[in-house]
Amino acid sequence: MDGCLPCRDGSILVDGNLPMFDFFCLLTAIAFLVYGPCCVFSGHMVVEFERYRLARFRKITGYLQILGAVGLLVGFLFSPVAGLIAALGLSIQMLLGFGVRLLIRDSLLQCLPSFSFMLINAGLVVGFINRLT
Repeated sequence: MDGCLPCRDGSILVDGNLPMFDFFCLLTAIAFLVYGPCCVFSGHMVVEFERYRLARFRKITGYLQILGAVGLLVGFLFSPVAGLIAALGLSIQMLLGFGVRLLIRDSLLQCLPSFSFMLINAGLVVGFINRLT
């Protein structure tokens, strides 16, 4: 197996490439570690949440995204149960975000991030379930 390295979960890195689950888990955690604080502190997000007609939920949304990102990292490194709960929560949050964007008639391009992260997190739910069995 020249060019292959074993991973902590028994999967194999082929020519230094991360397995898809690991890639998407880390990508999502990083994305929400950036986006969550933006929801809490960014003036731009204040305006956006007013546009969504959800201004009162802006800070809790950001804090839940930060919590979800940390949960993904804990699940990735230590406890698949924590990762499963975090991925499920983020998937539901992105489903709701996608629905809001549709309701306010945002363009499909504006809806794409929430829809994509909803699908990614749904896939992570399946991945964490597989790690539990």
